[in-house]
Amino acid sequence: MISFSLIDILVVLLFFASIIFIGFYTGRKTSSQADDYLLSGRKLKLFTFVLINVSTWYGGILGVGEFTYRYGLVSWFTQGFPYYIFAFLFGIFFAKKIREASLFTIPDKLNEVYGEKVGLISAVIVFVLVSPAPYFLMSASLISLLFKIEILPSLIITFILSIIYLVKGGFRSNVYVDVFQFFVMFIGFILILVFSGIEFGTVNFITSSVPANHIKVFGGMSLTFIIVWFLIALWTFADPGFHQRCYAAKSGNVAMKGILISIFFWALFDFLTTSTGLFSKAVLQNLENPVLAFPLFAEKVLPAGVKGIFYAALFATIISTQISFLFLSGTTIGRDFIFRIKNDVNELNLKHYTIIGLIISGSLAILLAYFIPSVIEIWYTIGSLFIPGIILPVISAYYPKIRIEKKFILVEMISALAMSTTWLFIRESFSSVKIINEIEPMLVGLILAFIIHFVRLLLLWK
Repeated sequence: MISFSLIDILVVLLFFASIIFIGFYTGRKTSSQADDYLLSGRKLKLFTFVLINVSTWYGGILGVGEFTYRYGLVSWFTQGFPYYIFAFLFGIFFAKKIREASLFTIPDKLNEVYGEKVGLISAVIVFVLVSPAPYFLMSASLISLLFKIEILPSLIITFILSIIYLVKGGFRSNVYVDVFQFFVMFIGFILILVFSGIEFGTVNFITSSVPANHIKVFGGMSLTFIIVWFLIALWTFADPGFHQRCYAAKSGNVAMKGILISIFFWALFDFLTTSTGLFSKAVLQNLENPVLAFPLFAEKVLPAGVKGIFYAALFATIISTQISFLFLSGTTIGRDFIFRIKNDVNELNLKHYTIIGLIISGSLAILLAYFIPSVIEIWYTIGSLFIPGIILPVISAYYPKIRIEKKFILVEMISALAMSTTWLFIRESFSSVKIINEIEPMLVGLILAFIIHFVRLLLLWK
């Protein structure tokens, strides 16, 4: 049972008021120039770059709590460690190149290298991948829990909280709100870990209270399970948020260093969240709904007021990603659909198109979150189907030696999406053959994409 004191509710309301104030205040001088509205004038300095890069990486915080509660340290090994590796590679091999391109979006680059058809298909894929629906659902669920209101009004409130200052301030408002939320995230999780250590003890308490597999890095999971999660982390190379922040950086060096420094803070925040998840398993042994592991553990360990700060940290972790994804999806509609389809040459119109995109994207996210009320199901479906078709086109766009012809890239993207979708629906037919049934749709799509791409490369190299 979760209960909230008046002071907890006031702390959360103060947090909401703060992000609205920061969003409006920092965005008041944003102009209609495309560079200014979409990328804050391409002037992000290293400090700001790192803070927003870190804060927008953790939107699925309730999922992190659930995963750690269920499986222990393997949560970090599959949801954290592989991303450090690929983020490091992204920083070294892509960050400078992306900044030097001085474009706006991933479809911009693919349109430039592979033509309009590939650019348009990539815009569809990116739009789906950056849907803020899962984050709307998580924010709305917490609002519903805290203020005792229905999920649909909570979704609408979530949308309003996200869009209200983006319309005027654009990416600049997005940046400074996320900077504020970075500090709220860390403060909240540091506090719950300190209170947990004081009340229950530290390493010895956890190791003696959780199942043995929870404190093993592999968690008793199969090698196939581990490999699939590492492959999923390849998504880092085609992450629209990474590309957006690199485009917005003051220089290529800022983008590269910013990515590399971010890895340290991701590791630190992963330590805080994984430790909190292990504490929740040690203290709350048999939760019926592990997705509420963090809120229920906060109820157990935190006093009034501090619990409100922790709830603000949960909101900050979700909303930072939610705002980023909403703006990315709005930009995709405005820049990669409306602007391109209309053959508009006046970039001053991009602000207007992006606002239309924000409204369309937010409305679709509300509908998706309302009719598919499962964060995991939304993530699983979107990721499994759409990630395989975008990774190799993005990588090859920046490295000419591994490019293939436009028509083959088009075949690769469509085939990977089609194969992932087909396998999603037919793999249950192989339920009697466990080793086949356990193959994820994303893995099937990735394998097909790699085969098409590299077979064609081998033929070109001959």
